[in-house]
Formats: sequence, C-alpha cells, structure tokens
Amino acid sequence: MSLTVAILVGSIIGGVNGWLVVKLRMNAFIVTLASYIYVRGMVDAISGGRSAQDLAPALRVIGIETVLGIPLIAWIAIACFVVFTFIMAKTPFGRHVIMIGGNSTAAFRAGIKVDKLVLIAFVLAGAIAGIAGWLLAIRTSGATANLGIGMLFRAFAAVVIGGVSLKGGIGQLPGVYAGVLLLSSIQTAMNVMALPVHYTQMILGGMVLAAVLLDTVKLQIRQRLA
Repeated sequence: MSLTVAILVGSIIGGVNGWLVVKLRMNAFIVTLASYIYVRGMVDAISGGRSAQDLAPALRVIGIETVLGIPLIAWIAIACFVVFTFIMAKTPFGRHVIMIGGNSTAAFRAGIKVDKLVLIAFVLAGAIAGIAGWLLAIRTSGATANLGIGMLFRAFAAVVIGGVSLKGGIGQLPGVYAGVLLLSSIQTAMNVMALPVHYTQMILGGMVLAAVLLDTVKLQIRQRLA
C-alpha cells in the first residue's frame, strides 16, 4: 500500500511538472527545482515536522533482508536500473525521448509526438522518485520531514559526472550509475579519512565543474565537425 501511494504521489507531481513544461512552455529545470521546494514545504506542513517511525513488519523485512549477500533494497534499485536501461536503449519510446532531448523541433518534424512523450517521461520520472523515496524511508527505518535533504545536489552531480549533457540528447543510464558509484566511493573515502564535510563539497563542486566543462568542449567540437 505504501509503495502504491508513493508511486501515485510521485506520478501526480511529475504529471503536474510535465503539464507546466508542455502546455505553458516553462523551463523544465526551473519547474522541477520549484516543485522540489514547494513539495518539501508541503511535507513539513502536513507532517508538522513529526517523523513516522512505526514501519509495517513487511517493510522492516525489506530493509534488513539480503539476497546473495546483497541487501534487498539494492536488488530493487538494480531491477529498476535494468528495466529503464532496456527501455531507453531498446524501445522506440526511449530512442524518441533521447531524440527529443537532442532536438525537439527535428523530432516533431519526424512525426514524433513530442508533447505526449515529454509528459509521459515526467510522469515516469515522478514515479521513480516516489519509489526512491519509499526505499530511502525503509533504509532509514522511518520517514522524517527532512528525509532526503542534501541529495538534490548529489543527484545533479551524479548525472553530470555520468556523462549526461545539459544540452540534452546525450547520456545513458550506465554512465549515471557509474557517477553514483563514484560519488559514493568518494563520500566513503572522506568518511574513512575523517575529513571535514567542506572538503567533500569542494571536491564534488570541482568534479561537476570539470564534467560541465568537458561537456561544453565536446559539444563545441561536435558542432565544428558537423
């Protein structure tokens, strides 16, 4: 039940964001950033800052169970990764979404239903975010009003470091996954060495800047060769 609610709420938020982007032609990045802010405020208002720690026994089992020595939560995340990697690489929907990201006008002229696919992509993104929030709540043994705070920048950093172009149309999920693993490894190394938090922030900021610079250089080279 809790998973269904998480997916439903995430899908609705994603659908609203998609509608604003498709119908009102608002900037997608600004829309999603704004939704993060107002949903965070909505959570605080509804919860009153209180935490929900009484998880159902079945959810607790998911949080502690392992399969082949790997946490069940990790298996769920891996399953989502495999499914959406296949969708993006092997299905017309995935290829069309990438084409829209690269050049929506050209995709429209090629007969692709741009607005419909963009809206579907936003709904799917919201649903995945709902699943991620559900897994995070299980992993931390409860839902708190400040759950996930500070993860926005790390998610953005993982995407950019993973090779996804800010211009759109370039990037694959395996690269993003590699970016997540790299950031996690850096975070773990920092914790082991007991370095101050600001060093981690400096390193992450430098890595994001380097990734954006590399993306810009590659785009300029591609445009010159075109």
